[in-house]
Amino acid sequence: MDGVERGVALAKLTTIGTGGPARALARPRAVGELFEALRHARKEGLHVIVVGLGSNVLAADDGVDALVLRLEGELASVRVRPDGLEAGGGATNAVCLHRARDAGLGGLEFACAIPGTAGGGVVMNAGAYGRDWSSVLRRALVVSADGHEWRTPEQLGLEYRHSELRPGEVVAQVEFGLDARSPDEIKATVAELVARRKETQPTNKRTFGSVFKNPDGELGAGRMLELCGLKGHRIGGAMISPKHANFIENAGGATSADCLALIGEARRRAQEQFAVELEREVVFLGRLELPPLT
Repeated sequence: MDGVERGVALAKLTTIGTGGPARALARPRAVGELFEALRHARKEGLHVIVVGLGSNVLAADDGVDALVLRLEGELASVRVRPDGLEAGGGATNAVCLHRARDAGLGGLEFACAIPGTAGGGVVMNAGAYGRDWSSVLRRALVVSADGHEWRTPEQLGLEYRHSELRPGEVVAQVEFGLDARSPDEIKATVAELVARRKETQPTNKRTFGSVFKNPDGELGAGRMLELCGLKGHRIGGAMISPKHANFIENAGGATSADCLALIGEARRRAQEQFAVELEREVVFLGRLELPPLT
């Protein structure tokens, strides 16, 4: 397949800044190119990984034996429609939000807290401040080595930080249904949410976003880990954020192994102190495995 890069360090493509080389990296710019890349991966027996802005992922230090995709060109564009947006799966949430605001289309303001892409939001039903992708998604174009089809939120099986997309299926396009709203009102809402995020989260540090999903009950993962005394806890170059305990910061020279050790320690303490088995939100790429809880 043309245009494939070999041995690209995933540390350069992830927000946490760790991870070894990918066996292959492709940058499809249109649905046809994406389809060909997926067919190539099936033929070669390669696992497929989509890395948008590189958030929400932790890649193994020894690399990933997979075809890594970054959607560009048409697959990262954003178009305004009278009642919403059409966005490529690789379009950043920031660009989607800005285009919606300028067009006087509201409903996507919560995405200002999610440093990712439109397609990545579908995959994990991303959300913040009480809303998630299922509340604004009209349908998504899913491409695989077998072809492509549009799916509704119900067909995608969107639940809390979860979808039923299978390995080898890639979100190429997204249609958002939005409502008419004053650009000034949208701007004010976003400013308020951004201020809240900066006050409570380490937005100026290298992280991969939330480590764990919030468990059932009133106590969120961050508060639970704070009560476990983990704020500022450090292993190697990785540190549990002193600002929000559900984030791991690259404090300088961190490896994915350092991050993995912190995740394991956090799960152990939550189990020990609260009898809660925290479920990770971050996606592991490559040979990464947490120790069992005993």
